[in-house]
Amino acid sequence: MRRIRGIAKKRGTLPGSLVYIGEARDEKSTIELVEYDKDTVCESKFLNVNDLVNYQPTLENTWIDVHGIHDVELVGVIGSHYGIHPLVLEDIVNTNQRPKFEDHGVYAYLTVKMLILSSEGFIAEIHQVSFIVGSNYLISFQETDNEIFKTVRNRMLNTSGKLRTLNTDYLAYSLIDAITDNYYYVLESLSEKIEEIEDKVIERPTPDVVKEIHVLKNELLFIRKAIWPLREVIHAVQRGDSKIFTDETRIYIRDIYDHTRQVIDNIEMYRDMASGLLDIYLSSTSNRLSEVTKVLTIISTIFIPLNFIAGVYGMNFQYMPELSWEWGYPAVLSLMALVALSLICFFRKSEWI
Repeated sequence: MRRIRGIAKKRGTLPGSLVYIGEARDEKSTIELVEYDKDTVCESKFLNVNDLVNYQPTLENTWIDVHGIHDVELVGVIGSHYGIHPLVLEDIVNTNQRPKFEDHGVYAYLTVKMLILSSEGFIAEIHQVSFIVGSNYLISFQETDNEIFKTVRNRMLNTSGKLRTLNTDYLAYSLIDAITDNYYYVLESLSEKIEEIEDKVIERPTPDVVKEIHVLKNELLFIRKAIWPLREVIHAVQRGDSKIFTDETRIYIRDIYDHTRQVIDNIEMYRDMASGLLDIYLSSTSNRLSEVTKVLTIISTIFIPLNFIAGVYGMNFQYMPELSWEWGYPAVLSLMALVALSLICFFRKSEWI
C-alpha cells in the first residue's frame, strides 16, 4: 500500500519553502525546450538550468519540459526567472499535491496526476505533472521522463495543425488530453486483470486469489483518489474565469471533462466488481466446502450399517448364530454389498449424488 512519505520534512519551514516530497530519485534532472510557430519547430536540450535562463527564444511560443522535480534548486531558479509565486513552486515539488487549478493573472497553474503501468504487473505508478501556462509559454514539471508527451511532440513536428497555429493554452490542453487518454489504457489493463482474477475465483479459489483481490482494491482506491479531483480542475478551467485559456480552447477542454467523467464511472464500476470478486470467492469456497461435506457424509452414511454388521459378527462369543456355518462369511459380505448398493441407489434417486 502506498503511503504519504516526507511530509514531516516540511515541519517548521516557512510557507513557500521548496522541500521535495516524494520518492527518492538519483537521476539527473533534464530540461527540454521546444520553440514553435505555424511554420517552424525547434528543439533544444539543457543539462544546466543557467543555460535555459540565458537562452533567448526566437519563435513565437515556447514549451519548457522539466524532468526531475526532486532537484528543488532547478525548480527554484526556473520559478524565479518566470516570476512564479513561491507557494506554487512549493506545490510543484510536493508530489502528494491534490490536483488543482489556480489563476494568477499572468499565468495559470495546473496540477494533474499521470498513470503509468509499472513493470510489477497491473500496478499503476502515479506521477504528478504540473503546468505553468503563460500567454506564449508553457512549463511542464514531471517527476521523470516518459513516453506520454512524446505523442504530442511528434504531432507538433509532423504536422502544421492547431498545435502550431494556436497559443500555448491549446498545447496545455493537448498534454492533459494525452494524460487522460492514457487513463483508458491503464484501466483496460486493470479490466483484463479483473477478468483473470474472476476466472481464478470461479475455477479454483485459493488464498492467493484473496491477496490479488486485496491488491486490486487498493490499486483502484489510489487511482480513484488521483483522478477524482481532476474533474473539478477541468471544470474550473472550462468555466471561463481565466484569461489564459481562450474560448476556442475551452471547447476542447470540455471534451476532457467528458472523458474524465467516463474514467471515474469506469473506476467506480471496477471497484464494485472487485468487491464482488471477494463475495464470489467466499461463495465459491462455501460451495466447495459443501460439496466436500456432502461427499464425506454420503460415504459415512454408506459405511455406518456396514460397520454395524461387521461389529455384530466381530463379537467374541462362543455361541452365536451362523458362527460355524460354512457359507457365513460370503453371506455377510453379500449382505454388506447389498446394503451399500441399496443406499447408493437411494441417493441417486434422490439426486444427492
